[in-house]
Formats: sequence, C-alpha cells, structure tokens
Amino acid sequence: MNWLGLDEDDKCAIFIDGANLYKTARTLGFDIDYKTLLSKTRNESRLIRAYYYTAMQEDRDQDYSPLRPLVDWLDYNGYTMVTKIAREFTDSQGKKRFKGSIDIELAVDLMTLSDSLDAAVIFTGNGDFRYAIEAVQAKGVKVTLVSTVKTSPPMAGDDIRRQADHFIDLVDLQSVIGRKGAPPRKDNAYEDDFEDEFED
Repeated sequence: MNWLGLDEDDKCAIFIDGANLYKTARTLGFDIDYKTLLSKTRNESRLIRAYYYTAMQEDRDQDYSPLRPLVDWLDYNGYTMVTKIAREFTDSQGKKRFKGSIDIELAVDLMTLSDSLDAAVIFTGNGDFRYAIEAVQAKGVKVTLVSTVKTSPPMAGDDIRRQADHFIDLVDLQSVIGRKGAPPRKDNAYEDDFEDEFED
C-alpha cells in the first residue's frame, strides 16, 4: 500500500483528533513526529490541508494550557489548528475535571472540504465519525483511518474500521512518524483530569 493509502496525484487532507491520537500513541509507547508526518504526506500526495483538533484545558489562575507549546508549534509549522476551551467541572469525588469535544468541528470540516478532495486521512479511533466517513465516501472521497487494534481494548472500533476504505494501524507507522529519542512522557499535556477522549 502507498503511504497512508494515497496516490501521488490524490488531493487529500489530514484530520487529526488530537486527544485520541495522543492517547493511542501514549498507549503504544511513542510520540508522533508531526513534522515528518506532514512532509512525507506532502511528498506522496497533493496535500491541501492538515487539521489538528483539540480541546484545551486553560488554567484560570495562570491563563495557560499545558497544550499551548504543541498547539503553537503545529500552528507555525503547517497545521490548521481547531481548538476550543474545555469546560471545567467537579466530579462526584470532588476532583476538578475537564470536558470538551471537537467531534462536530472535525465532521463539519470533513464534509465542507470533501468536494475538493480525492482522499481524507483521519487519525482517530472514535466510532462517532463512522456516519461522517460514510457521507464523504458517498461523494467519492476515499477514507484512510489511522488508529490501532494492538491495544487491549482496541482503540478503534470494528464499525469505523469496516467503514473506512483503508485502515492503517499506528504501530505500522511508528518507524516513520514515531519520534525517535523522545524523552519519557510526563503526561502533562492531556492530563487524566480530562474525561476520556474529551467526550461530552
């Protein structure tokens, strides 16, 4: 298979569910080299845009998010950033947590851009995107899904994997876009205070 299931003349876009990809890569034990991901996709296809979606935990006391350095780097290095502030709440044990979902934003951008695309590459295992994938496929867009089934439980559900035209396990991309020599994660970007996958 060609890189990400793409042909060199495919007009394509990348859609990254930031929280989901982070959780998947962390579970597999490596970081993503976003610079290599972008440059290799540009070399192997006609890349139109690369989107990165994330909810951001803002510290009200410091007006700072631990995700800010990553978001700024991606923004300055070729990615289109789509962010929103996560809502703060207190759980039943009195612990401060955050909730925020970017599912609608990703689905809307996928649909909006679909008339200009031959292919879409979506980094997520979130089954909620299955219907949006089906909708753009009906318009002639081939869809590659990147996640993993090498974890227990799998990060990508069977329904969304079956819907995609191509499914690529993130493990199989590690040698290309796994960040080499990355220091051990301190997990300060997507804290456990966030609800899993920022679901509403």
